[in-house]
Amino acid sequence: MSVPLSILDLAHIPEGRTPRDSFDASVALARRAEEWGYRRIWYAEHHNMATIASSATSVLIAHVAALTRTIRLGAGGVMLPNHSPLTIAEQFGTLETLHPGRIDLGLGRAPGSDQQTMRALRRDPRSADDFPRDVLELQGYLTGESRIPGVDATPGKGTNVPLYILGSSLFGAKLAAALGLPYAIASHFAPDMLEEAVAVYRREFEPSPQLDRPYVIAGVNVIAADTTAEAQEQLLAARRNRVKLFFGRGRTFTPEEADMILQSPAGRQVLQMTKYSAVGTPAEVRDYLDRFTEHAQADELIVATQARNTDAWLRSYELLADVSGLVPA
Repeated sequence: MSVPLSILDLAHIPEGRTPRDSFDASVALARRAEEWGYRRIWYAEHHNMATIASSATSVLIAHVAALTRTIRLGAGGVMLPNHSPLTIAEQFGTLETLHPGRIDLGLGRAPGSDQQTMRALRRDPRSADDFPRDVLELQGYLTGESRIPGVDATPGKGTNVPLYILGSSLFGAKLAAALGLPYAIASHFAPDMLEEAVAVYRREFEPSPQLDRPYVIAGVNVIAADTTAEAQEQLLAARRNRVKLFFGRGRTFTPEEADMILQSPAGRQVLQMTKYSAVGTPAEVRDYLDRFTEHAQADELIVATQARNTDAWLRSYELLADVSGLVPA
């Protein structure tokens, strides 16, 4: 690969398993990814989702960091409007103090939940409007230049935890450019704005103390297997799981019912979300990612895989590392 590879670990809870099983799998992946040569692993903040265990993102990062040695770990991302900037500065300042040089902080403005869960989080529906101001306040705490007189983050002050703006629209691209921060685009599930958002970010970028030139991290789905047929089988299983996630509402579907839904207009819209997916043998996946890197004008790829079980999940990342020639740090 011509660019670094990183991992988005969705902390998936397979059917019939527990959150603890998910955390054990995340630790196993991080330890191996460290050996394989991946640059970083990020975990995303989601709430009230029975299949995702990364709701307390900073706690999961702390757990994985304590059981690994060198790989960078971070949030991809923290949904900042759910929190006060001071609280996040203290949490990630603590992580950086315990694991210096290994912590990233990606920031998003989406709720990571539905409207009812937003109320349970005590989130003001208008809080997303304050996202740019909150990013600056958080940045001030971490750099030791607090924007709130007399208030410092301890730990946090002077840790300079690197910030990344996450997004899937022009808003995030423009904000990252204006603040001179890296931009991570969620093209693995929101592909429509990829080209325009990256172009706007690169065109409008203003250098900052953190970053002197644009830096784009693009999300992409990957399923690598020993044979093309096996990879396609896993892809079909992942698509059927998406039907359950988006249309289930407590019910299950037979494979035939799921396939019928996938052929409907609503189902095809769900499929469009994973437009950027590298599926096949390691060589096929590598060739796709080479093309995608150029298409996205990416400086780094962050890959997510929804393989059918933990063994296949780990195997997919191992095959990708092997074929990409990754070198451990």
